[in-house]
Amino acid sequence: MTSHPPATSSSGPPQHYLGGIALRLLAMASLSLMFVIVKYIDAAGIHILESLFWRQALVIPFILVWVATHGGLATLKTRRIGSHARRAMMGLTGMACNFGGMILLPMAEATTINLSVPIFAVIFAALLLGEPTGWQRWSAVIVGFVGVLVVLNPGAGFAAGFSGTHGTGTLIALGGAIMTALITIAVRDLGRTEAAATIVFWFSLLSMIPLGIALPFVYTPHSAHEWLLLLGLGLSGAVVQMSLTGALRLAPVAVVIPMDYSALLWSIACGWFFFGTLPAEATWVGAPLIIASGLFIAWREHRRHIDRPKEVAA
Repeated sequence: MTSHPPATSSSGPPQHYLGGIALRLLAMASLSLMFVIVKYIDAAGIHILESLFWRQALVIPFILVWVATHGGLATLKTRRIGSHARRAMMGLTGMACNFGGMILLPMAEATTINLSVPIFAVIFAALLLGEPTGWQRWSAVIVGFVGVLVVLNPGAGFAAGFSGTHGTGTLIALGGAIMTALITIAVRDLGRTEAAATIVFWFSLLSMIPLGIALPFVYTPHSAHEWLLLLGLGLSGAVVQMSLTGALRLAPVAVVIPMDYSALLWSIACGWFFFGTLPAEATWVGAPLIIASGLFIAWREHRRHIDRPKEVAA
């Protein structure tokens, strides 16, 4: 799944909570559609590095149009190119893991593992940023980890759960969730000085450097159908990025983040409709624990932002 820039301040654009929620829901639906296309692209024999290249290359024009109509291209100027470069490398790694997890696992299972991002984000925020984390959030983390373990170990023994292609996909998807959580830390730091659209633009542009170098080694001629798949990947990726950015312009993070769990419903529906797969029994058991944990963490974050002005006023 994706990283979350901080909410805009009160001096930013007017807040419209329902609009922000609607855009976040659109982003989750588009994300599931994008992952359907990822699986079809893999089935067509297109290398994952090439799919990542076109995913990023086709997003850039849409981001430029968005920025041009929301503040102007001058807002893309930055003095933190090094931080953007580190975020781009982390973002590419996370995206490759998320693509790989979706390719190797049923959609619902890969999505469920990715929903553990808030759990890892709490841990990394405490360890790397020294953020205060009370017993309530740590309890939510523990509950979420129980859910992750249930999903990872389908009952045939822990070691057996990591065997074969399924085991490889599980580890890759888990790596994607961990990397995405680390990205949230990097984006939170960038968000102190950079707008959300600026972060997205530099991520897309800088990631084109390594992907462009790799492209000649993995590129193969494509049929018209395959080009349509790649175009669909870029278009759906653009809708995801634009919707995520727009949602955060209209509503605070704590308001829109709970909408991310709708991705599980979309992934179940898409997995059944396009590939004839349904979640394993363990996913049905573990997913509610992960979702409950993530929603509680989001609620606690919301309460912290409400209480903070009170503390300052006191």
